[in-house]
Amino acid sequence: MTPDSERGSSTDTERAIMEATFRALSKHGYVDLRLRDIGDEFEMTRQLIHYYYDGKHDLISAFLEYVIEQYEGSVAVDESDDLWAELDARIDQCLFGPEFASDFDHWDRMRVYHELFSQAQNDDQHREIFNRHYTKIRRSITRVIERGIEQGVFRDVDPENTAQFITDAIHAARGRRISLGHDEAPEQIRRALDEFVISSLAPPGEEPEFKSARSTARN
Repeated sequence: MTPDSERGSSTDTERAIMEATFRALSKHGYVDLRLRDIGDEFEMTRQLIHYYYDGKHDLISAFLEYVIEQYEGSVAVDESDDLWAELDARIDQCLFGPEFASDFDHWDRMRVYHELFSQAQNDDQHREIFNRHYTKIRRSITRVIERGIEQGVFRDVDPENTAQFITDAIHAARGRRISLGHDEAPEQIRRALDEFVISSLAPPGEEPEFKSARSTARN
């Protein structure tokens, strides 16, 4: 058992382990990653990693939950706000990410995320975690569209199919930037979503009313 004085705050320690895991994964990749690699990036004693996690698989499962929570927990949208603005914010959040107070920005984190995503076909537990995250993203967009239709803000479309298309487009754009080095992919897909999907939600004779700061920067 590691002394309490060495463990410190449980939450702070686990966060430090997660950030060390980010650094180790970015250097070594998932396949070659060892717990000692994470320990080398960890400022406290390596024993703490073994105290909190039962091996590499257990740690990576917790790490995935940590990464996903950073995105799911950072979309602060008041449901009473303008629905165009909310839809805009949710799409931008998935494509361009939140701000992080660390050395690893959104795309550093997405590179690690997508590497682990590519391994999920061989790991049922990790696949389940990714599926939950994917479902939450799609449902959050679906709910905005459903509310817009109910309130007469959006025209009558299939909310689930529209949200499915938006979610898949976001994922494809992130993958193209990360795997193929197409840095412009997220901006390109964002403009395409605005032109071909978001604008089509406006009822006949009306124009989309959303205009986020990022949309302004794109124009």
